[in-house]
Amino acid sequence: MEEQKKVGVGFGVMMFREGKLLLGKRHNDPAKAASLLKGAGTWTMPGGKLHFGETFEQGAAREVMEETGLALNRVTVLCVNQDMVEGVHFVTVGMLAEDFSGETQVLEPDEITEWRWFDLDNLPSPLFFPSAKVLENFKQQKFYIK
Repeated sequence: MEEQKKVGVGFGVMMFREGKLLLGKRHNDPAKAASLLKGAGTWTMPGGKLHFGETFEQGAAREVMEETGLALNRVTVLCVNQDMVEGVHFVTVGMLAEDFSGETQVLEPDEITEWRWFDLDNLPSPLFFPSAKVLENFKQQKFYIK
């Protein structure tokens, strides 16, 4: 009997401080970049997989704290996308955090090697494709883009 593949749920959290977007550099080693959607060496928003029983807001707060040390005070759902690579399918919920506290730290250095704040008109390349899609939703002010 063939194993049935499952769809995962994850999220990326857009965070702005003084008009700049927070992005992290994924490790260049694919084994350490730790994503089924690949993405080694790309720049990404904080985020991760939703755990069973969590709300989107709870999951976003947990992942942001685990990865950056920043505490989310308020976060809202911005958009929904479908992200797929061979054999992997995720529904990615884009979140927007406009109220948070703390100082950015690299708390998972084996996965994300640095966090930096970027102007929207001067983003690094390459961007992790799920993060790029959330950014596109934000720019177009659309909840879902096919």
